[in-house]
Amino acid sequence: MTTKGPLKGRAARLGRLMPSGPSTAARTPFVLLVVVLLGGGLITLLLLNSALNQGSFKLRDLKNRTTELTDEEQALQRDVDDYSAPDALERRARELGMVPGGSPAFLDPDGKVLGEPSKASAPKPDRTVRPAPLPVSTPTGSAPPSAEPGSGTSQGAAPATPPGTTAKTTAPAPTNSGR
Repeated sequence: MTTKGPLKGRAARLGRLMPSGPSTAARTPFVLLVVVLLGGGLITLLLLNSALNQGSFKLRDLKNRTTELTDEEQALQRDVDDYSAPDALERRARELGMVPGGSPAFLDPDGKVLGEPSKASAPKPDRTVRPAPLPVSTPTGSAPPSAEPGSGTSQGAAPATPPGTTAKTTAPAPTNSGR
């Protein structure tokens, strides 16, 4: 038993708050809000993508720099290995005028000498092998004192040494490396 009549009392007041016809609420603000949120999201994604690309370029540059520095380190290590090789050490020692040591002698813990010590002596010079002549450094445009016009020597030639002797080369004095 329902009656369809006008609403009375409290129901009438609530009925007036509800729209009676088709919805007249404006959809424009909602659509505008959705478009702004989507656009903001796209712009944020674009900025994030740009930042990531910039970071990847920087990372690539740092990796390239690391590779270059690693190659340089390896080249320097090769140089150190070349300089510390036994034959290179022997060559530089000979350039400094050092000679190989004689036979060594050893001491037992009880004080007994084992072996016969001998004095180090310079090896006999080989006359077939001569050191390369040192270039004469002269100021630009001037001839060395021994090169006179018509003397038969060319500019920059090393002074001749008497036969049977070797030219004495001067080596740099050793320095204290702090070790």
